[in-house]
Formats: sequence, structure tokens, C-alpha cells
Amino acid sequence: MEGLVIKSTGNRYKVLNSAGEVIDCAFKGKFKISGLRSTNPIAVGDRVSYRLDAGEITGLITEIHERKNYIIRKSSNLSKETHILAANIDLAFLVLSISHPSTPPGFIDRFLATAEAYRIPVDIIINKTDRMDEQDREAMEELISIYEPLGYPCHRSSIYEAESLEGIKGRMRDKICLFTGNSGVGKSSLANAIDSRLTLKTDHISHYHSKGKHTTTFAQMYPLEQGGYLIDTPGIKGFGVYNFQREEIGHFFREIFQYSSRCQFNNCTHTHEPNCAVRAAVEEGKIHVLRYENYLKIFYDDNDKYRKAY
Repeated sequence: MEGLVIKSTGNRYKVLNSAGEVIDCAFKGKFKISGLRSTNPIAVGDRVSYRLDAGEITGLITEIHERKNYIIRKSSNLSKETHILAANIDLAFLVLSISHPSTPPGFIDRFLATAEAYRIPVDIIINKTDRMDEQDREAMEELISIYEPLGYPCHRSSIYEAESLEGIKGRMRDKICLFTGNSGVGKSSLANAIDSRLTLKTDHISHYHSKGKHTTTFAQMYPLEQGGYLIDTPGIKGFGVYNFQREEIGHFFREIFQYSSRCQFNNCTHTHEPNCAVRAAVEEGKIHVLRYENYLKIFYDDNDKYRKAY
């Protein structure tokens, strides 16, 4: 029998089969996919084969089908290498907030670079517009001016302004969509506002630290009223890129990749070489300095030196 993993709780999974039944499943042994050592070898969004023996109420996953993509980050568990957020994603929504809490710029570009590497389209949602002052709105428009020209659609959203959600709903229709972001940006509240049938748990921001609390414990997939699915993930404190070769990092920054073809050297790292078209584009304002700085932070990353700081 085959099905879709709609919830992962570490070593137990809920699998939706073609009959619309949700089967509790486990697995034995170790799954290795592309040599990955992961905290969760089976992820929400995976299509799997399982068996359910007569008289048993728990199925046993026997095979993970080939993935079209997945989104992965370095695990905070030092005994493992990676954590897979979700698999087989049609569209990822990176949910940000300008304040209460503020999303670090490095977090944005690490996620976007990873999504680019695994060929996952990304929309950016800048949430909590109802809480913005004039300075916040200027910061929001600055972010939009950076990312929309690169081909990342940006949405201004508030759960209290229904019209601000219409564009997001339209983009989600009939797709498997990932909602992710740093802790406290309002992902769960936003999901509940997008589909009134959802009742995802929400919580308030810690005013002492201005940081979010983890209200989503495990990734879970939910069917949407307008068609498609939403994958809700736990809030992320840091996003560590995984398995990037230094010479390839620039390929995952769209504008850097575009200008790199004009560099004097084919293997230009855009850090010190003469006649570097990328550095020239930064100096001329054609590549935003913030993006270039975030590229450098990933490039010079040494044993997670920047992972927690940025």
C-alpha cells in the first residue's frame, strides 16, 4: 500500500492513503537517501509504501519513494548532520516579520539559497503589517525592493486585513505549500486566517526577549479549503546551510550567478580576484550590498561560525 506522510513526530508517522484513511505508521531499520545522515529520514510530504498486517493497527513503512525535492538545514542535534523540513514541495512561503520579532537578513538569504539549490520556488510573506510603525514600513519596502526584482514574489500580510491574504490564497491553490520562518513571525495565526477550518495552536511573543515561542512542535500537512495542502513547520531559530561547496554558493544567489559569467576567471569566488564583475556590480549598486554581505558570510562559514550569529 502507498500513501502520503502528513505528520512526523520523530519516530511515528501519519500516512494518508488513497482511500482517505490516515494510518499510524512506524519504521524499522535505517533509511539512507543520497547518503544523508538525518534526524528525520522520513519527512512530511514524502510518498511511501507501507504494510498493515492483519490484526495490526500500526503500519510499517517499507520504502520512501523518490523525492522531487526537499528543503534541508543543518541540525541543532550534534549527533546528526541534517534536518529535513519537508519533501515534494510545490511552493515555499518564507514568513518574515520586521519587528516583534525581527527576522535576521542572514536567515532570509540562507533559506533562499537552500531553496534555490533544491529547486524550490519561494514567495516571501512579510507579516504583521498591522503592528508596523513608519520605520518598519520603510524597512519592509526596502526588503521588497531587494527581493521582488530577483523573482521572489512578496506579500504584505496581516491576519486582521482579509484582503491582504487573497494573493497568498491564490498562489497556494492546488499546490503543496510549505510555511516556514523564524520563531514568532505568526505562521500559525496566518495559516488559521487563510483557511478558517484550521485550528493551529498559537501563542504570544515573549515581550522580555521579543522572540517567539515554539507553538508548532512537529511538521504537519493540512488539506486546504481551496485545494492543495499546507505544511506547517516549527519556528526556526537559525538556518544552517548544508553541503554547499564554496565555489557553488554564488550559483544560489540569482544576481551573483547572473553577473559571474562576466568575471575574468571562471572559478572567481567574488572575494578578491581582479576584474570581478560581481564586486563591480556591488560597487555600482546593481547587486544590493546586503545580499553580497550575506553571500560572504556563507562563503566564509567555518564550522558553523556564522550559523548562530546570523
